[in-house]
Order: sequence, then structure tokens, then C-alpha cells
Amino acid sequence: MRGFNQVLSVDAQAGWVDTEGMITYEDLTRDCLAHGVMPAVVPQLKTITLGGAVAGVGIESSSHRYGLVHDTMLELEVLLGDGRVVTCTSTNEHSDLFFGFPNSYGTLGYALRVKAKTVRVKPYVHLQHLGFSSAVKYFEELGRHLRSAANDFVDGTVFSPSEMYITLGRFTDTAPYTSDYTYENIYYRSIAGKHEDYLTVHDYIWRWDTDWFWCSKNVLAQNPLIRRLYGRKRLGSRTYTKIMRWNSRVGITKKLERVMGLHSESVIQDVDIPLSRAADFLAFYAEHIGLWPQWICPIGPQAGRFSLYPVKGDWTINFGFWDVKRTREAHPAGHFNRLIERKVAELGGIKSLYSDSFFTPEEFQQSYGGPAYAALKAKYDPQGAFPQLYEKCVLRR
Repeated sequence: MRGFNQVLSVDAQAGWVDTEGMITYEDLTRDCLAHGVMPAVVPQLKTITLGGAVAGVGIESSSHRYGLVHDTMLELEVLLGDGRVVTCTSTNEHSDLFFGFPNSYGTLGYALRVKAKTVRVKPYVHLQHLGFSSAVKYFEELGRHLRSAANDFVDGTVFSPSEMYITLGRFTDTAPYTSDYTYENIYYRSIAGKHEDYLTVHDYIWRWDTDWFWCSKNVLAQNPLIRRLYGRKRLGSRTYTKIMRWNSRVGITKKLERVMGLHSESVIQDVDIPLSRAADFLAFYAEHIGLWPQWICPIGPQAGRFSLYPVKGDWTINFGFWDVKRTREAHPAGHFNRLIERKVAELGGIKSLYSDSFFTPEEFQQSYGGPAYAALKAKYDPQGAFPQLYEKCVLRR
């Protein structure tokens, strides 16, 4: 599958790109920008592939306007487990797979080709960072800004329960200056220090990649001296992923935690909560998890069309948090992640499945398509060439 990584066609006037599924967003965005457009939703990290974002769930600060990555799909070509290739659209005979492929994580087939929406860009993005100390006020103001047609991009950063920011981005033809967060300066640290900023459209799209949001701290890349040793070209998600995978194999961090008498649990999650309950989730998170910063990304109204990720209703808020919870006392495996799963369900939300999950089979079926997934599996993978979604995403088989 790795060879399916080319852009086939870009039609800037019609507003679409036709590309193979294994292309990274770094390559896809480069080709689109050369035509004066960008994919309507570009996930935050350069190494994410378009096919992976469609089979999982992809999001970014344009999602308030265009939804999730799979909302931008126009056509999908899928390799099935028996070797057949089917073309899916929202209206053809394979529309059930078109609406059932997102969040299937490769258990129904692999995306060979994706045709997706693009949007026109301007050379620069003007940013405004608006600070708040009250969660209730924060989400009220966020809702107000979401209803404004003036904002091309909307996201937010929560540094603590009393320090949070909304970031509004608008395309612009000119800029009095541009900031550079690809080497010595760190983007997320600028949010609290600047009321406004200007980035090139390229640097805006990849503003989070250089420091993996803020997770580069875990590989010491925010230390000025070590940052220089990394060098500009090695700062980014590609390098950090290699380091973290090596650490998972070797277990350096686990050994240090044992020496220090600490118990740890990775809490790496993206959860989607109705805007009306977002302040409630933040209060729960502050009391029980308390890992900061936290990313906030609003998602536009959804119709629940996609059977395995059935988000419905008005504005939804994505909370992204990716760190390790360390405690002196021992807890059962998955304790903190399980607290999160239960709270998300209580608030009428849903979480992404790319990381650890601890659902019971009954809970999983209720949230992620249940009978609809069974019907898709029977129709498109009757031989069981691929694992079941629960086996892959919860049992990790």
C-alpha cells in the first residue's frame, strides 16, 4: 500500500483534489498550495496520511466550517479483503461503505484513492489570541465566534482552569511581519504572550508539528541547548514518533518511574463533547486528570450520517490531551482513561479510537455503530480478512 502515495489531480476552480490514499498530508498540502488551495481540513501533523485520516478521524481548526476530514470526502476507492476494488460515493450503490468507512480503522478495507474538497487560500493568516479566566465565559464566547462567518480558522488552548485562549485565524493577502515557529521559537508559548500574530499559510498549517503541539517536552526538545542539537530539520512529529517508539520498546521511562516510585498511565485522547456540556467536561478534567495544556477544536454541526462515528446535533468541541498521568498510588490498568470514557458517555459525547480504549463490548457497540458495522462487515468482508473493529481498537489484536 505504501506505493499509493501520489496526487493524481487538483482542480482549484472546482475545489477538489484527487489523490492516492497513502499520501502524507505534508506532500498533499505542498501540491495543493502550489495550486493556490489547501485540503479543506488538514490534520495537525505532517506524517498523517489522507487514507489514515479518512479511516480514522481527522480534525483541525477549519473543522468549525468543514467538519471532520471524512466530511470533506467526495469519492472513495476501497480495496476490500477479497481483492475487489469498489468506488464509493454518497449516492451510488456503495454509499453504505462511503458513510461506514470513516472510523473503521482498516477493518473494512483500505483507501486506495480519495477525492476530497479543497478551499482557496491567501498567502498569510492573521491570528488573534483572546484570553479568558472562566470556562463558562470561554465557551460562551467560543460559541459566539463560531457563528461568525469572518473566521477561517478557530481553535483554542487551555493552560489551566483559569487560563484559556481562543485563537481566531483569517486569511489575508498582506502581513506587516511573519513569525517563525520552526526552530528557536515555540508556537504554543506565543499564545499567552501575543494578542495577535501573522504566519504564512504554510507555517500556519504546520504550526503544531514542530513541537508536536507541546509534547516535544517529553524528548527534551524545548530545552534551548538540546533544541539546537536537534537542528531545524529534525524538529517535528516524524522525529518524535521514532524516539517515542524506541522508548516504548526499550522502556527507559518505565525504568526511571520504578526507581522514583511512580505509577504511570498514558492519557492520550481526543474526545468530542457537545458545546453545551463543554464547561462540565473541563471541570471534570481539571479535577480528575489535570494534564495541561489541552487543545480545543470546534466541529461544525453534524447530521450523524457516518454510521461508525455518529456525531449529531449542533456545535461539538474536541478536547485533545496527550500526556502521562503519574501518581504515587497504584491504580487498576486504564483507571484514568476509563474515567474519561464514562464521563464522555455521560455528557453525550464520543471519543476517537486511535489510542487506548477500555470499553465493554456492549458500550462499544452502542457508541460505534453496532448493527450498522455488523452489516458492513457481512457485506464487504464476509471472509473476515480484517479484524473486527472492537478487536483492533480495544483489544489491540
